[in-house]
Amino acid sequence: MIKIGAGNLNEVFEELEREKGISREVIISSLCDAMVAAYKKHLRVKEIENVEAILDEQGGEIGIFKGKTVVKKVADEENEISLKDAKEIDEDVELGDEVKLEVTPEQFGRIAAQAANQVLTQRIREAERNLVLNEFLDKKGTLITGIIQKVDERRNVIVNIGKIDAIMPRKEQIPGEFYKPGNRIRVFVLNVKETTRLPQVIVSHAHPEIVRELFELEVPEIEDGIVEIKSISREAGYRTKIAVWSNDPEVDSVGACIGPRGARIQTIVSELKNEKIDIVRYSLDPVEYIVNALSPARVVSVDIMADDEEAHEALVVVPDDQLSLAIGREGQNVRLAHKLTNWKIDIKSVSQMEKAESEAQNYSVEPQYEEEESEVEDIMNSEELQQEIEEEMNQQALDEEDMQVEEESEESEETEE
Repeated sequence: MIKIGAGNLNEVFEELEREKGISREVIISSLCDAMVAAYKKHLRVKEIENVEAILDEQGGEIGIFKGKTVVKKVADEENEISLKDAKEIDEDVELGDEVKLEVTPEQFGRIAAQAANQVLTQRIREAERNLVLNEFLDKKGTLITGIIQKVDERRNVIVNIGKIDAIMPRKEQIPGEFYKPGNRIRVFVLNVKETTRLPQVIVSHAHPEIVRELFELEVPEIEDGIVEIKSISREAGYRTKIAVWSNDPEVDSVGACIGPRGARIQTIVSELKNEKIDIVRYSLDPVEYIVNALSPARVVSVDIMADDEEAHEALVVVPDDQLSLAIGREGQNVRLAHKLTNWKIDIKSVSQMEKAESEAQNYSVEPQYEEEESEVEDIMNSEELQQEIEEEMNQQALDEEDMQVEEESEESEETEE
């Protein structure tokens, strides 16, 4: 047996199990496998039968043992042992039993210590990686609080979220937001990627689900399932629209989210650095839903142009003075309403619709002239007309001949005189 630990290894295993989450069985099994591999490497053989490592946890020793079968007459010295020799090891042994003989090589202590150290180090790293991976896989899709560590050369924000530093890429940051190291920040766990070292955690400060998490934290009716968030559309740092629905007729979904004197919504707006939030009442009626989604603009009418699985299109008419409000700065209001409702929304003012209808009416008169012209062409091309023209031409030719005969007769009379 070879000494690989100072004192009782049980204490070491218990500490690893408590702090790193590595079970005693895993450590012992891994350690024994590493010792057998080191023994094979020492003998320069790839395969060897009935060899195992046995660990004495109390004494902190480990040894290599080979199993041999007890027989009357030995035919295979590598795998068999005589009953007489076996009795010297164990008096109770019988024919057919297996006895374990220690075959630990001399000068194997250094190799054993190195193997034990490598195995323990590797297992600790694997255990830490698995613990962090499992922990943050469970937190994926949730909101957590971290501390900003630094902003790297690629403008990625490094956020410490406990046992690991997470990465917040530029596209997941709020435009214009200044991220100061040392500040606490609430982020959304977007993704967890497994790597050879510690897992890589990607977080976001601009994801729409951050708004959902904040509402669930601040509005008890949402957490209890009385009020339901149906849809969220967000342009981080500027504006968010959220559609809510109440499963209880006596509970106002919008009022519950706003809270007494606006306390709940003010807390959420403060958390989002004064980002504007429109709370929209969800409706199964697409017309009503679109009208609500375009608030605060007033709507005159909504015409459903297409409503099928592939296309949802609606034409919305608003007063002239509401057109810019309905569209929003750089189209933001209608863009968020489209994302919220999943309807393609075309907005026109009343005057624009009147002008379009007037042009459509004028255009519808033009085909009548075309029809009259086509009727004239049809008449001109008819056989009846052709016959009349031929008769007229023939009559004109006869009249010309008669006139010519009369002129010749008058000329002859003048000559005779």
